Amino acid sequence: MMEPWRDFNGQVWRDRIDVAEFVRDNYQPYYGTADFLTGASEKTGRLWRRCLELMEEERAAGGVLAIDTRRVAGITAWPPGYIQREDEVIVGLQTDQPLKRMVNPWGGWRMVEASCAARNIKPDPTMAKIFTRYRRTQNEAIFRIYTPAMRQARKLGIITGLPDAYGRGRLIGDYRRLALYGAERLMEEKRKDLYALDNVDDTAIHLREDIADQVRALERMIELGQAYGFDISRPAANAREAVQWLYMAFLCAVKEQNGAAMSFGHTSPFLDIFIERDLREGLIDEAQAQELIDQLVIKLRLVRHLRTPEYDQLFAGDPTWITESLGGMGEDGRPLVTKTDFRWLQTLKNLGPAPEPNLTVLSSPRLPQNFREFCAGLAIETSALQFENDELMRPVFGDDYAISCCVSATRLGKDMQFFGARANLAKALLLALNGGRDEATGEPVLEVPELSGDYLDWDQVWSNYERVLTWLSVLYSRTMNCIHYMHDKYNYERVQMALLDSQPHRHMAFGMAGLSVVADSLSAIRYGKVKVVRDERGIAQEFVATGDFPCYGNDDDRVDGLAVRVIRYFYNSLAAQPIYRDALPTLSILTITSNVVYGKKTGPTPDGRPAGKPFAPGANPMHGREKAGVVAAMRSVAKLPYDICRDGISYTFSITPRALGDRPEERVLNLLALIDGYFGALGHHINVNVYSRETLIEAMDHPELYPNLTIRVSGYAVHFIKLSREQQLEVIERTIYERM
Repeated sequence: MMEPWRDFNGQVWRDRIDVAEFVRDNYQPYYGTADFLTGASEKTGRLWRRCLELMEEERAAGGVLAIDTRRVAGITAWPPGYIQREDEVIVGLQTDQPLKRMVNPWGGWRMVEASCAARNIKPDPTMAKIFTRYRRTQNEAIFRIYTPAMRQARKLGIITGLPDAYGRGRLIGDYRRLALYGAERLMEEKRKDLYALDNVDDTAIHLREDIADQVRALERMIELGQAYGFDISRPAANAREAVQWLYMAFLCAVKEQNGAAMSFGHTSPFLDIFIERDLREGLIDEAQAQELIDQLVIKLRLVRHLRTPEYDQLFAGDPTWITESLGGMGEDGRPLVTKTDFRWLQTLKNLGPAPEPNLTVLSSPRLPQNFREFCAGLAIETSALQFENDELMRPVFGDDYAISCCVSATRLGKDMQFFGARANLAKALLLALNGGRDEATGEPVLEVPELSGDYLDWDQVWSNYERVLTWLSVLYSRTMNCIHYMHDKYNYERVQMALLDSQPHRHMAFGMAGLSVVADSLSAIRYGKVKVVRDERGIAQEFVATGDFPCYGNDDDRVDGLAVRVIRYFYNSLAAQPIYRDALPTLSILTITSNVVYGKKTGPTPDGRPAGKPFAPGANPMHGREKAGVVAAMRSVAKLPYDICRDGISYTFSITPRALGDRPEERVLNLLALIDGYFGALGHHINVNVYSRETLIEAMDHPELYPNLTIRVSGYAVHFIKLSREQQLEVIERTIYERM
């Protein structure tokens, strides 16, 4: 066997686990054009056609092709699985057959039963007996210690989307570590960490148990590699092994965990080092290099998890959020763009657009112009890319970071997140207006002063809202502490954590929904007049807003400032709370497609929004209220403070092709100008959709004609036809700009 580290530069990464240093010492930036790229190989073409057939069978079966109810999810639970073995260059499946979903009961047995019942399948009775009588699950443990207030807030939709019934996600194993060092070296380093700790207190004992679990996971990973005929105990010796080892590490993670977000990382510069060495040595040609990335992407597109109907309502389109980050600048001023970044993007042409992997461009005006234009062109062509502000994130996270889930930056191998769903700020405002009672049921939730009079008074409303937000921050943080304590205890992500430092930096990722509804409602109260119509119980049934009050999304500091005021108050309240494992609290303004569900659970609001109407997605203005144009809308969103919203501020932007220009070259440059302007104003994230409303309507009415129509919804992409009709209608109702 060839020496794995032959011709690699640097010493620091050899002496310690430090993939970032390896990349800095060995990658070569690429400034050229995309002319070197190739189409799909014959093997890849045949393999992908078979996958398309399987996906069509999956759609015909109602979205789930098969479920294995006889085995419990685990690294070595299934024998090796293949799609079409003679054509597979990169191998490995979650189960023994493509698109067969596994039962993962560690999160909760009730979730398994609900998921199977929705597909008219009964889970294995022996497994049911084990996980209801003898083995406590995360979900059961969490609900045992929930307080009545926590249960009530969850039921009413005040705190919602909680990871109390599924894998929490938001972790990125540094899968590159397995390829560079091999599992044996990683186990050796973990054992050193384990033996360096003494059982002096519960913190140390907890950490020792974590590391022991991680070592066990690495042992199991070696077993899986052996089953497929690979010795992943050693470093990868060539490009094919580097891709295979990397994927094998990720595969172990998705065999054990069904986290809501199973991101892949930022692998392009790393893989490019191996590919370029093989090209120099004549071991592969460009077609074979592209084949490796194409087949890796095929495997990522086949990842599936078994979900409940309730989960599918919150996170529509069957997403797995396998986010791969591209681009970015190095701290030494060199772009992290390589030929392999282009190869990842080329899969959108060779295999067609798709939601997975969730390709994310770490954007900077300093990136090579050829790469920037290639990205913009593909965004226009496919609506399958999102862009995040590298100039905003790099000073915080350094240059070796990736995007976790949809929009959240984390340092690779150094950070993890405790994912925390989100609080419904619009319902919180209604609690402030209704004496602490739920507007839908009338249930008392907390004590706040009753408001009197026919018109809402700004000072009284804000005083009450502060009380509610303070109460909510306490309840929310305590709820998250319960969830993540039990998740660590009963559903620990040992594979992903084995590929992180033994003592990572932890974030507690809180979230908020309904921000634009709250901003406009507070604006109506402060700058207009809002008459409230109450029922016999004193609960508001209708709001009549009059006057010329500003709406969020028009670059008006009066209302935009109210949005910022709410964010800062809520964050400061959260930051004052004790957080599990001393995690650092942060916020996201991100709803996924759950803006529809949250809206459905929320009554009428003072901004004029009727009961049940969906919220705007993420940090977007409410549909149709951004009257001053796209630049003004972007400037409003860019005012939201990333310094305390480092979990992400998601903005979804849609525009017609004609609005960007008449010629393709013009459209590319205009899109880049918009993105640069938005990021220059300190905007964080932007989804790019380029389509017409007519296309969406036709796809809704004739889904068979648009099986692969991909759109960005809120931090991730979906196949439009996989959305429910209600969700499709909400997307169609969003603002689609018809002029710049």
